[in-house]
Amino acid sequence: MINTHSLVRGGALFCTLLLSGQVLAAVSPEEAAKLQGPLTPIGAERAGSADGRIPAWDGGLQPARPELTANGTPADPFRGEQPLFTIDARNYTEHQEHLSPGQIALLKRYPNSFHLPVYPSHRSAAVPDALRESAARNATSARLMNDGNGVEGFSGMVAFPIPQNGLEVLWNHLTRNRNASFSLTSDSAAPQKDGAYTIMTTQQYFTRRDAVKGMAPEQARNILYYYSHLLTAPSRMVGEVVLVHETLDQVAEPRLSWVYSAGQRRVRRAPSIAYDTAGPTTAGLRTADSRDMFNGAPDRYDWKLVGKKTLYVPYNSYRLASPDQHYDDLLQPGHVNPNATRYELHRVWEVVATLKPGMRHIYSKRHYFIDEDTWAILEADHYDNRGELWRIGEAHSYYHYSGQSAVNAMEITYDLNNGRYLASGLTSEQRHPFDFSYQASTSDYSPGALRSKGLR
Repeated sequence: MINTHSLVRGGALFCTLLLSGQVLAAVSPEEAAKLQGPLTPIGAERAGSADGRIPAWDGGLQPARPELTANGTPADPFRGEQPLFTIDARNYTEHQEHLSPGQIALLKRYPNSFHLPVYPSHRSAAVPDALRESAARNATSARLMNDGNGVEGFSGMVAFPIPQNGLEVLWNHLTRNRNASFSLTSDSAAPQKDGAYTIMTTQQYFTRRDAVKGMAPEQARNILYYYSHLLTAPSRMVGEVVLVHETLDQVAEPRLSWVYSAGQRRVRRAPSIAYDTAGPTTAGLRTADSRDMFNGAPDRYDWKLVGKKTLYVPYNSYRLASPDQHYDDLLQPGHVNPNATRYELHRVWEVVATLKPGMRHIYSKRHYFIDEDTWAILEADHYDNRGELWRIGEAHSYYHYSGQSAVNAMEITYDLNNGRYLASGLTSEQRHPFDFSYQASTSDYSPGALRSKGLR
């Protein structure tokens, strides 16, 4: 474990803190000043590790003329590197202090084919000015409210750059930098045990509340962001549209969601798109609140901040997003082709969510590892109601220059019990997956817009 004593408030070790219903104060201006000193502008440690394996943060990747591939994806800036070593079922015990329980379980589940190629570490995430300003402002103004199920005094991105408990770390994932507004065309697949799969294509739209044109402040009082998606393949699912108004406090005001069904040709409210329901494109392998590793209301769990540790996590996954990669090569029986993946040693925040007494969910415990440089969850372990490790989530991300944010080349959910997995967010075979010039007005995220999208 890393000594986190320098990152605490009032001298108390935050690795033992739990939120117990009270509203916690924001940090003092003196504490917030660390964001201009030993901490990066969004709260990571600027310094490298003592052994030199994790470098110091130097501002991230900011090429004057970024090299892009044919579909607009950044070319791999580290493509000349070779793995330092490979972790597999035979040698994982030599490295297990830097492995998550889920990674160890996958190595054991697929001893002859699954491995982790480990590369040199690069802290590639840059901090644009808008992100820097948001984090500095939120550090002294944002506070948890309603037993930690909402945030007040927050705007922009990264609510708690100097967190003191597990819920604040989770809220940093929920409020992390994802670009103010963009559209994305991506694919997903859930291969059968023999490797056979069907591609499902989704056109997605995401806009933060402050980036919606013509939005009056009172309209977005409790809104975090707006999201919609349209299924365009396979043919049997074409025309289904989902719209979500993601709220800041989902207990006081649950997320608003609607669905348009091409078959029924009507728009209906969909309050069940939350918690442990499974969507039509997930093959039953991923819960609604596991999309983007975690989303939605945190109210069913107690969130404990364990502290920080160094972990081999998927990172700088440019190769997975490259148009040179074909789905037939990537999607193998049991797991994604490990030769196309890249793992690096990074510092992560470790948070454990335990189901509250009397609450219902198919996962009794959830174990998250959150990147210090982006606040994105990169590894997630999900346990069933017997306390057995059941599903493992991985987010293979990279820094996208055009979007000035970290994006996923692939998000994977592995099911240890049935030997299947869901790979979503695939873009390597898309002609132009990301459009960061997308701008939305209030009408674009209105229920009335769903029908017109579904009839296209």
